[in-house]
Amino acid sequence: MNRVLTIIAMTSAIFLSEQAFAVDSISHPEMSRRQMVVQIVGCMKKRMAADKVISYNEAAKACKAKITKRSDNSPSGTLVASDTPATP
Repeated sequence: MNRVLTIIAMTSAIFLSEQAFAVDSISHPEMSRRQMVVQIVGCMKKRMAADKVISYNEAAKACKAKITKRSDNSPSGTLVASDTPATP
């Protein structure tokens, strides 16, 4: 009976350790196109509300540059499911 319990304990320890290694090795994917569009639109709304003189094309260009620069330089972090984009 002791051998059976020892075998069960060792087997469960092996499976638990494999799951722990698997969680650590997961890398988060790059920002999806939809997420990028949502962030650009949010940025453009803020920019155009703050500065009434800026044109749509200027706001779009500035926001695209800002979002792509941020997504290229930042390490992948925790993913959060929300309607509004996170502010830095």
